[in-house]
Amino acid sequence: MSTTPLDSYRVFQKLHPLSLLAQLTSRRATGCLKVLTGVISWSLYLEEGKLTYASYSNQLFDWLDAHLERLSKQIPALSGSTRTQMRLLFEGKHDNQSIVQADYQAICWLVNRNYITSAQASNLIEELAKEVLESFLVLKEGSYEFQRETALDELPKFCHLDLRVLVEYCQRHLRSRYNSSSSVSIAATTSKEQESLYSPGATTPEGVEVSSSSLQHLPQQVSSSIGFNSVGNNLEVPQSQQFKKVYTVACIDDSPTVLNSIKHFLDESNFAVVMINDPVKALMQILRHKPDLILLDVEMPNLDGYELCSLLRRHSIFKDTPIIMVTGRTGFIDRAKAKMVRSSGYLTKPFTQAELLKMIFKYIS
Repeated sequence: MSTTPLDSYRVFQKLHPLSLLAQLTSRRATGCLKVLTGVISWSLYLEEGKLTYASYSNQLFDWLDAHLERLSKQIPALSGSTRTQMRLLFEGKHDNQSIVQADYQAICWLVNRNYITSAQASNLIEELAKEVLESFLVLKEGSYEFQRETALDELPKFCHLDLRVLVEYCQRHLRSRYNSSSSVSIAATTSKEQESLYSPGATTPEGVEVSSSSLQHLPQQVSSSIGFNSVGNNLEVPQSQQFKKVYTVACIDDSPTVLNSIKHFLDESNFAVVMINDPVKALMQILRHKPDLILLDVEMPNLDGYELCSLLRRHSIFKDTPIIMVTGRTGFIDRAKAKMVRSSGYLTKPFTQAELLKMIFKYIS
């Protein structure tokens, strides 16, 4: 069987996302379009030209969990404990290749366990697809390949989404968002660009043919004034408008006084402080915020700091995150226990602002 331009792997080059989607739609393609930009990847799964799932590798479980948390207001079964269980089952295994497209398999698990219905899974996948496509449409460089056989082939399909309708929605949303922004603007494509893009038999710089029938119902292409940085994650802004790094520090302590003291000690221009006073709910909140460093009280009800530290270290996301044990205990045995659960450091109460900052910058500088 002869290969088409989309079948072969492409080296890093200029991308025309709208043209790629148009081809997939017009050819009623079945398979997975994988697009890479540095360490970030996009995966668009299709069946007969319809989108069955779309995923973005950067913080994909954060995206999924945020949608599930919103759904939990209508679906009580999607409680924090259910979402935590889901992440523990699937998120850690996403880092190795034992589970491919772990986020989709997590959705299948939710349906199989009757936490959500197939119809609710369909709505969830559509909302996720809108976010993925919005970030995909503004890509300007990368590499791609089209795989006819995919990891989702044997899994149930909950929906078959119309790419044209999704792209129209995303284009409107992008225009609305960036027209209201003072730092990023959207300019209409020139008539020459439109004529080139929509002409029958037009080709992209990669030599990929674009048929007029596949493009006539698709919306106008977003101009190149919207761009992503080298990892396809953040909008480009002038250097003068870029902000310095703000570190996220999670503080877990059942004492409001201690939490407020730590927040007071850490300058808001350098630190975003996440205060957590319930150790049982701490894991879920830490998964959501992905802190750069964790301050963890040793003596807490229900679940002490050593146990929680041990749980965090078992999760692949936090195996290298600095965890500082905070306690009034100064004995040798206590420090030994902290080392056994692989804590990074040990801060003794009461501590001064200087001592706290010295400990933090020791591990995050």
